[in-house]
Amino acid sequence: MAEKSKRRLLGVSLKGMGMGAADVIPGVSGGTIAFITGIYEELLETIASLKFGLLKTWKKEGFKAMWTEMNGSFLLALFAGIAISVASLAVFIEWLLEHHPIQLWSFFFGLIIASVWLVGRTVEKWNFQNILGLLAGTALAYYITIMAPTGESDNHFYIFICGTVAICAMILPGISGSFILLLMGAYSTVLGSITNVLKGLKAGDWDAVISNGLMIAVFLVGCLIGLITFSKALNWLFKKAKNLTIAILTGFLIGSLNKIWPWKETITFFTKHKGEPDEEIVPLVQESVSPFKFEELYGEPHHLVIAICLMLAGFGLIIALDRFGQGKEEKA
Repeated sequence: MAEKSKRRLLGVSLKGMGMGAADVIPGVSGGTIAFITGIYEELLETIASLKFGLLKTWKKEGFKAMWTEMNGSFLLALFAGIAISVASLAVFIEWLLEHHPIQLWSFFFGLIIASVWLVGRTVEKWNFQNILGLLAGTALAYYITIMAPTGESDNHFYIFICGTVAICAMILPGISGSFILLLMGAYSTVLGSITNVLKGLKAGDWDAVISNGLMIAVFLVGCLIGLITFSKALNWLFKKAKNLTIAILTGFLIGSLNKIWPWKETITFFTKHKGEPDEEIVPLVQESVSPFKFEELYGEPHHLVIAICLMLAGFGLIIALDRFGQGKEEKA
């Protein structure tokens, strides 16, 4: 039994690594990976169960009882996998985004296409209500991908709201939390606060550390409250209207395909670390175009054949993982 538990936790860590890799990609949600690897509902239920009552359990029954009640081993294995993945893959993924964006997006496009099919097929009956939910989810996610971003703001209450909204997006399949921060005009504020804290610590500027640290703390509190609250709501929806909820989430995946489409025309740009030595100009608002239009606009090869092969590879990987998971369940 202990060996089986260790193997399960190792599997959770590997899935966490997949979530971490997805979170590094702007436009791809770690919630998508959680959903297609079969741990989404357990993740929601575990987060939703986190409450102050756990401290009473610790006081009365001990740490082990509290750890079991909060599904601590699952959370530890999952977030360890996410942390390892982000730390080890971030540089490689960023390099791919810079030098081979079409190939990378093509692979993820295939992953999401396969995910749409695998998630959608778990809906037991496609009645009018579920189809309506699918269309609503698709429309909402697509609209988010084409929204124009708002201006930057450093108001503490607004940053708190941004934290609650962005963390909700991060656990929704198909919606990227970092992209939501860009849309709400809080991306550079949060990112800049982190950078300024590190610089302040290095220079011994404690005023900068305190002021920027407060901004980060407000954002994190918003994330924590949003995560727990939204997880409870989603967990309740899964129990009360599971088929409709899955249909809506399938729609989110479909709508997000516009963001992941490999060939883009950049309309506006965003400046990261503005005025700093590491200032970087990155695409902000983009429109999907055909491979041939992309080649015409930028004079760069569209890599269509390679892109199709990578889409098929991504599709095949998800199908293979699904079949492998089914085989393990049958043996069990």
